[in-house]
Amino acid sequence: MATTIAPPDSGAPVPASEQEARAVAEAARETEWTHPSFVREMFLGRYRLDLIHPHPRPDPGDMVRAQPFMDRLRALLERIDSEEIDRTGQIPADVVDELRAMGAFGIKVPAEYGGLGLSPLAYVRAMAMVTSKDGSLTAMLSASQSIGVPQPLALFGTDEQKRRFFPRLAKGAISAFALTEVDAGSDPANMTTSAVPTSDGTHYIINGEKLWCTNGTAAELFVVMARTPDVLVRGKPRKQITAFIVERDMPGVEVVHRLRFMGLKAIENGLIRFRDVRVPRENILWGEGKGLKLALTTLNTGRLTLPASCAAVGKAMLEVARTWSTERVQWGQPIGRHEAVAHKIARMAATTFAMEAVAELSTLLYQGGGYDIRLEAAIAKLYNSEAGWRIVDDTLQIRGGRGYEMAESLARRGERPIPIERAMRDYRINLIFEGSSEIMRLFIAREAVDHHMRTAFPLVDPESSMGERLRALGRVARFYPAWYAGRLVGRGQLPSYGEFGRLATHLRYAERTTRRLGRAILHAMVRFGPKLERRQMVLFRAVDIGAELFAMSAACVRAQMFAQDGRAEAVTLADVFCREARGRIARTFSQLFGPDDTALSRLARQVLDGQHTWLESGIVGLRGRDSSIVR
Repeated sequence: MATTIAPPDSGAPVPASEQEARAVAEAARETEWTHPSFVREMFLGRYRLDLIHPHPRPDPGDMVRAQPFMDRLRALLERIDSEEIDRTGQIPADVVDELRAMGAFGIKVPAEYGGLGLSPLAYVRAMAMVTSKDGSLTAMLSASQSIGVPQPLALFGTDEQKRRFFPRLAKGAISAFALTEVDAGSDPANMTTSAVPTSDGTHYIINGEKLWCTNGTAAELFVVMARTPDVLVRGKPRKQITAFIVERDMPGVEVVHRLRFMGLKAIENGLIRFRDVRVPRENILWGEGKGLKLALTTLNTGRLTLPASCAAVGKAMLEVARTWSTERVQWGQPIGRHEAVAHKIARMAATTFAMEAVAELSTLLYQGGGYDIRLEAAIAKLYNSEAGWRIVDDTLQIRGGRGYEMAESLARRGERPIPIERAMRDYRINLIFEGSSEIMRLFIAREAVDHHMRTAFPLVDPESSMGERLRALGRVARFYPAWYAGRLVGRGQLPSYGEFGRLATHLRYAERTTRRLGRAILHAMVRFGPKLERRQMVLFRAVDIGAELFAMSAACVRAQMFAQDGRAEAVTLADVFCREARGRIARTFSQLFGPDDTALSRLARQVLDGQHTWLESGIVGLRGRDSSIVR
């Protein structure tokens, strides 16, 4: 039973306690698994290849419907001067107008509301193509549609809200997602933006500021997360976060500052202030107190864009590295013939194949319905953003000084203006966007141990009551004996997966290693008990092993699909990728329980306590003086 209590205090914010922050995060989690998930099963030590094989295939008719738009989009991208966009920090108005005219801001908006009504796969392929040319354009289009108003509106909007807003979005109204604040990033318990109902209950008054709001300086519509009055749950106050659709022209909406960044020079990202903004109750999305869950659910599907974009960058880098490695001659032969460069090229090709496999498999599983992709999407974002960064870095290394030199400078001295330097600047944000790598690992780790937490955690939790421990003991007795026995022996120890040819050995390895991972996660819980949540690196290593196993599996089933279609060379790419992944998994398992973690943590505490500030002597430094801050 929940009872509304006083609205959030408008005075100086008090940082949320660790317990409060955890409670807010847990309340927003999707706790039920009503649909299957390959990755969830994998973290439980069960290798359910049947959930992803045969690889789902795109609907041919869907791609035929998308082709005219894709052709128009490609033609525009080929005309755009991305160096000028990077130099000026502005996307030309005529480019935005042309994107509007072709429906690029309403790709997934249903046709009945004037949108293109294309599939999620067509959408992510479109965003991938844009990313291969210009990251700032992707930021505008993707932020508007992947996490902006159209996505939560489609998932949670009422029919009336859809009739009001979808037509505007289809015509090109830019939208933004306003969640982050100065003191509330991945920890929403510290959110201070408030939404207080009026006395008659017809409106809410929003006050607060939002930081790093992509598209915020150009948006016509916002999804704004704000704290509505707390409720009492079992006698304790619980913070409520609610999502509102806010219009730019509502009195009190102010763009305080357009932010500038290392890359994505033309991104329309800002500090947005809401001062006594009067928003109708009808603009609440889903319901009061459901905002954070809405945000997390929206991000689950919104994250599918970024892995595809990262794979597209991998393709673009591979093209540059391949051609340069055949053109550039050193010591009497093309540099691609030298083993040091050749191995980079091979890894880039194999990894790019796996990245696209991860991205498209995750998208098609979502598109097909009846599948829970929250873990697949999170791993796709984590894995592809980090793998793509290594590819960009290797490409710059292969290009050498020409990779570090700006494209404009290359052009002025008569060389092809290949913008690797800009690509690196633009790409780096992908490891932070939509959940940093660290936050992704925390999210995945929490879901990875969820079943064990529900089943056995009360046995090792000192705060558990005797009744809770007895009930947990019953669950443990019913589940673990048979489960653990099944993690010791399985299909991977037998001649199996024969239809995959030379990839079968990798799938047998994946099946065996999945069972080993399942056992290791349980062992970690037994070993560390309640302290496991603070052993983040142990959990992170388990996540990294799971991510590699998912990427291996995706690469194999995609290669098998391609081989059936007559493209047998895909098997070579998958084979090399799996060989490399197995080496990474072996190294991670060898460090799973962190033999050096204690020493590293002890040193970190010493550094933070100021014991080693002598090490920083002899420099001028980058921090500057407090007087240099404009307040």
